[in-house]
Amino acid sequence: MAFLDKLKAGLSKTKNAIFGQVNEVLKAFVKVDEDLLDELEELLIVSDIGVNATEEIMERLRDDVKEGRLKEKDQVIDALKSILEEMIGEGGELELSTTPSVILVIGVNGAGKTTSIGKISNRLIGKGKKVVVAAADTFRAAAIEQVAVWCERSGAELVRQNEGSDPAAVVFDAIAYAKRKQADVLIIDTAGRLHNKKNLMNELAKINRVIERELPDAARENLLVLDATTGQNAILQAKEFSNAANITGLVLNKLDGTAKGGIVLSIKKELGIPVKFIGVGEKIDDMQEFVASEFIEAFFSEGEEE
Repeated sequence: MAFLDKLKAGLSKTKNAIFGQVNEVLKAFVKVDEDLLDELEELLIVSDIGVNATEEIMERLRDDVKEGRLKEKDQVIDALKSILEEMIGEGGELELSTTPSVILVIGVNGAGKTTSIGKISNRLIGKGKKVVVAAADTFRAAAIEQVAVWCERSGAELVRQNEGSDPAAVVFDAIAYAKRKQADVLIIDTAGRLHNKKNLMNELAKINRVIERELPDAARENLLVLDATTGQNAILQAKEFSNAANITGLVLNKLDGTAKGGIVLSIKKELGIPVKFIGVGEKIDDMQEFVASEFIEAFFSEGEEE
């Protein structure tokens, strides 16, 4: 199955919950008027698109009506598609211009951090990159074993120490190994939850100091992994982690398990951080670079649901 088909199937819950209802609203009206727009606004607000994003969408739709660009209700879907695609924007390619480049992966436990590392490794290796993974989540029981399984599946090499080891020491060893092996990309796993926010920030700061000292000129990506099923809580997580690290992109997982796919738009509106990868399944190839046009097309796609 092509990824676009997987995406359409994976977003079917969101499509039915939000955009299927948009179609029902449109059917109830003869023309585009303020009553139709009010109904549409109410529908978007109660979804995980969020209040601020909804306000912008409706302002732009009303401008289209005033300026005569939106006269017929059949034009509403096309206008909505165009606005959503522009608001979300493209995720952009990973910055991997140096050898090695560094991808720091952060996120709370349960968001799919370990599986994301395996899937991203698999994609990079498929493009001919040599990937080394640092198992620097040394606090959580079985975290090292889990990342080892995903490295074996993807073909990435793993640098590890014992559970409870200093994460910064693991990163130091992994950088030395990546240099020695002339790896293209070093992916660093990190602890999903420490005892409190101060510990988390301190741990990330220690890891960053090691990277900056040992690889001062390396291209960097700091990817935050979020669970789409948590809805607006994902935005709160992103805000917290943004205080601890300069987040360059998001990995949004479990879109196939939620009707809250609109969270992509809400996150972009609230935080301005691009979504770089989306996941719609548990298989190693069920993740892809984010493409706004495909994402929006999957929302509005016609046909039978999976």
